[in-house]
Amino acid sequence: MKEKFDRLSAECSKLATRRYSTSFFLGINFLDKELHKPIYAIYGFVRLTDRNRGQLS
Repeated sequence: MKEKFDRLSAECSKLATRRYSTSFFLGINFLDKELHKPIYAIYGFVRLTDRNRGQLS
């Protein structure tokens, strides 16, 4: 089950990066491939928390 969750999280994070920041998404391609997933994960997390921040108040 954890493997499915990890895969879904990675896909959602990559999609969020692609949709909300095209220049950032394109820039990631210049980095080592091993850094892509961690960067997508960080961006996806920050984007999600930033988007929901206003809804929590």
